[in-house]
Amino acid sequence: MGHGARVWEAEGTVHIDVRGLDPPQPLLAIIELIEEPETGGPVIVHHDRDPIMLYPELAERGWDHEHLAAPSGEVRLRLSRATA
Repeated sequence: MGHGARVWEAEGTVHIDVRGLDPPQPLLAIIELIEEPETGGPVIVHHDRDPIMLYPELAERGWDHEHLAAPSGEVRLRLSRATA
């Protein structure tokens, strides 16, 4: 994976950490990940700010987002494929 993001899997869930990356690298890394055919979701995103530019991109691609509890200074999201 490019863009400098760290990606790992824990307990069957893919995580992507884009903290510390300059825009638009976080958005590009997340979009690249969810567009991989083997990424069925859910995906946990570890971000250092609310990625408001990401939300319309997710909706366009059929993904939902949910804010999760996170340590101070982190925005954590769960991305999943939208259900009809």
